[in-house]
Amino acid sequence: MKSLNKVAQITLLFWLMKIVATTLGETLGDFIAQTLDLGYTVGLLITFAFFGIVLVIQLTRKKYVPIWFWLVIIATTTLGTEISDFIDRSLHLGYTWGSIVLFIGLIISLYLWYKKYNNLEVYPIAERSKETYYWIAILFSNSLGTAFGDYLSDVIGFSYLLGAMVTAGIIILVVLLHYFTKINQILLFWIAFIFTRPFGATFGDFLTKPLEKGGLDLGTLTASLISIVLMAVLIFLSHKRLRAIEAPLTH
Repeated sequence: MKSLNKVAQITLLFWLMKIVATTLGETLGDFIAQTLDLGYTVGLLITFAFFGIVLVIQLTRKKYVPIWFWLVIIATTTLGTEISDFIDRSLHLGYTWGSIVLFIGLIISLYLWYKKYNNLEVYPIAERSKETYYWIAILFSNSLGTAFGDYLSDVIGFSYLLGAMVTAGIIILVVLLHYFTKINQILLFWIAFIFTRPFGATFGDFLTKPLEKGGLDLGTLTASLISIVLMAVLIFLSHKRLRAIEAPLTH
């Protein structure tokens, strides 16, 4: 029996949840590595283990289940934070080279995906092997987005709020291109997907960093808890919406 679709449909709710998830990934990653003072290597191992567990659960589902799908998204954003910081602060490559390395990784993963399936369609996805390519590309794109967000603030010197505004502007431009041009929709999806990550990263930093550095000084724990509550509400709404869609099909 062929599996049903395994991934979320690309809707306004999807993008809203993606932004909240990326903000949570930034604040939670910093909470683990910095606030708890576990370091970037330990933080990387913890978040990789979490990613591995929820990914296995997601891959073994027969259909799209919002909580598991979004837990993997959160895991990729949190792991992406640790990967970006590990490249910069443990390997000392900096955010510029980190962004380049992660961009190359994303291009290779998308190339291998396209070579195997002759498309990069992100919805619907039913095959487990294709879903694996999907999650690898998402992990690279979220890690790249984190590194690029930090590049804007640490290398170019943008304030956290300005960095968030710049990336938000790019996202708005992509939305306009989606509705008013015939540019390839898959290309626009991946551009938007990548740039929602630095938006979440810079916005997360804006929430957590000290006032003298241009932040709101909420702290990584408080900001993470707020994002967790928001994400829980959105996941609940996703389950409710999914049940409403599936209900007529069962009668």
